[in-house]
Amino acid sequence: MASEKEAALAAVADPPDAPTIFDKILKKEIPSTAVYEDDMVYAFRDICPQAPTHILIIPKVKDGLSQLSKAEERHREILGHLMYTAKIIAKQEGLEDGFRLVINDGPSGCQSVYHLHVHLLGGRQMNWPPG
Repeated sequence: MASEKEAALAAVADPPDAPTIFDKILKKEIPSTAVYEDDMVYAFRDICPQAPTHILIIPKVKDGLSQLSKAEERHREILGHLMYTAKIIAKQEGLEDGFRLVINDGPSGCQSVYHLHVHLLGGRQMNWPPG
């Protein structure tokens, strides 16, 4: 995951709807290891995993959804679909004992890519408090 400094720099570097690394992944310009895909979302393994299972789930169409705090009424369907997709992937990955979902929001939330995404973490005991 990004450091606080990296997240702060990312927050001021680009306008909210600027193309991100996730856009390049969706266009297959940057390789990724896919674990799930449907017409609304794409899920792939994180290249810097923070747990034995660390998968990123992203909407295929950003539609202004650079971060959760920017969500509008029109985003309700994709937000629900991201959560349901996480459940499907967790089962597919054998995470019957549990898992954690994380959505970082803004610089203080340590968000480093401004394209809404869900981190699915599992395969080890998670600690509390998380951060």
